[in-house]
Amino acid sequence: MAFEGLTEKLNAAFKRLRGKGRLTENDVREAMREVRLALLEADVGYKVVKEFVASVTERAVGSDVLDSLTPAQQVVKIVNEELTNLMGGSNARLTMANNGPTVVMMVGLQGSGKTTTTAKLGGLMRRQYQKRPLLAACDVYRPAAIEQLKVVGGQMNLPVFEQGQGDPVKIAEAAVRHAKDHGSDMVFLDTAGRLHVDEALMEELKRMKAAVHPNEILLVVDAMTGQDAVNAATAFDEALGIDGVILTKLDGDARGGAALTIRAATGKPIKFAGTGEKLDMIEPFHPDRMASRILGMGDLLSFIEKAEAAYDEKQAAKLEEKLRKNRFTLQDYYDQLQQLRNMGDLTQLLGMMPGGLGKQLEGASIDEKMMAHTEAIILSMTPLERENPQILNASRKKRIAAGCGLEVVDVNRLLKQFEVMQQLTKQMSKGRVPQMGGRKNSRLYGFGRKKRFK
Repeated sequence: MAFEGLTEKLNAAFKRLRGKGRLTENDVREAMREVRLALLEADVGYKVVKEFVASVTERAVGSDVLDSLTPAQQVVKIVNEELTNLMGGSNARLTMANNGPTVVMMVGLQGSGKTTTTAKLGGLMRRQYQKRPLLAACDVYRPAAIEQLKVVGGQMNLPVFEQGQGDPVKIAEAAVRHAKDHGSDMVFLDTAGRLHVDEALMEELKRMKAAVHPNEILLVVDAMTGQDAVNAATAFDEALGIDGVILTKLDGDARGGAALTIRAATGKPIKFAGTGEKLDMIEPFHPDRMASRILGMGDLLSFIEKAEAAYDEKQAAKLEEKLRKNRFTLQDYYDQLQQLRNMGDLTQLLGMMPGGLGKQLEGASIDEKMMAHTEAIILSMTPLERENPQILNASRKKRIAAGCGLEVVDVNRLLKQFEVMQQLTKQMSKGRVPQMGGRKNSRLYGFGRKKRFK
């Protein structure tokens, strides 16, 4: 989980403060020493840590904090505000063109996930902002780079412009012309990377910038490389003049040093963050929400946005009416599984909840195999059987099992789970709160525990 180590250490420091009724200046300075160590261990740059701790300490030893009724909460509030400022203060949006397509140059080193991120960002622009993106294959050096962009673009149902192994600058110009002629309002240029920053790479990117005049130059960096990501951001900004940063693999960065240092080191905002391998796992970077996550306060706004994105209003109204009449069917069960899938990774969602729920339920996951079996069984049924599972006799169950490649015992297991779900909905329809504890109920939607191997 992102920032996991940092969150634990900061919470431990604040827990000691909360145990004191009144705070002295020494209490605050001792807590700040622990905060400094936590940030350094999280691979945050020394200069950034020094300035951050000095700023927090200056505010926290003021009389307004020490004389307040809840001084520990005041200190946490100050740390939250300073973390938000450190990461940029507010969400930085893309600059859109007034006329013609918006041109976005995607730059970065090899291995940072630039090609996949290009497709992810194009998909996000279409989903959330109703844009019509065009992906342009301008990396003519890396083997299979063009094919990779075509594959991920195809998976996102996005058009991909390519002209083979030609001059990348001319390809970029042709892509912009193609976008104008075919009604695309955004062009994402997937440019070449290198294993390290060199003159040849920068010279090519400068020529492309001069030729197409991009509205945005976004640097893609791997969050897990820590200070190396910060060094790459500084080098690209000095040579090319970037407009923002996209952090990939943020979900795997338990330390978080890059996210906390890049803005301070380059003055450029983090605009988006990759939160997983799936092509829809990218989101705008909100410094205030990220600061809340780091301090264990959760991120309910992002949770609500994910829920709304997966939420079908008409389907929900229909389900509500069925629940009221105690008419919850296997088709409804299937529909709810689909909405749950659309919300994304369970562990990430729990990490957005306040009170450290993500940590408490560490290892919890959606058993993808179990969900796939459930869906296959339901889809093997006729519409009549989904609406009336009580008619499923032995011969019907045998036919359903054969149709989905499973055993009759798997069909019986699903029907038993569905019976429990119906009992819960029956309680809800009568105004009673169902008891959701216990292993049996935890598996209704395919929740499980990840196996741990030594």
